[in-house]
Amino acid sequence: MKKLEEYVRAIPDFPEEGVIFRDVTSVLQDPEGLALAIDSMMERVKDLDFDVVVGTESRGFMFGVPIAYALHKAFVPVRKKGKLPMETIEQSYDLEYGSATVEMHKDAIRPGQKVVVVDDLIATGGTIEASIKMIEELGGEVVKVVFLMELAGLKGRDKLKGVDVDSVIIYEGK
Repeated sequence: MKKLEEYVRAIPDFPEEGVIFRDVTSVLQDPEGLALAIDSMMERVKDLDFDVVVGTESRGFMFGVPIAYALHKAFVPVRKKGKLPMETIEQSYDLEYGSATVEMHKDAIRPGQKVVVVDDLIATGGTIEASIKMIEELGGEVVKVVFLMELAGLKGRDKLKGVDVDSVIIYEGK
């Protein structure tokens, strides 16, 4: 059986020279790779006491929904600004070149709910930090954050201090 790392395609010098892009689409395109990715992430939360899986747009949806479904939990999407139809809360965060804003429905998390946050990759940590702030603003408690991959050299975990963070694959560089 192949290891999960073997399903991740590495693309050198993308988006710029010196960067190795870790492509999750090669995992999604292979039935065994996809199953291994979801099973590996689910293994990290299956024994936790929690109510809701939150996934960030868009690859957090791809991994979060099957985990929520398999564990019979609710799923809440965090979307880019302007994509949700009901009343929302929002949180802005800095990117390498500029800023972005994410939103979630104001009624998505009820006070006291325990939440697991899922995404495919942690780089600088801004999207997840913004998501956690919204969850806490609504009265939820983040009990764990799970990533398929982590680019440790970008130090995204530093923005998530005090939160239980777990990554299936950790790449030491950027």
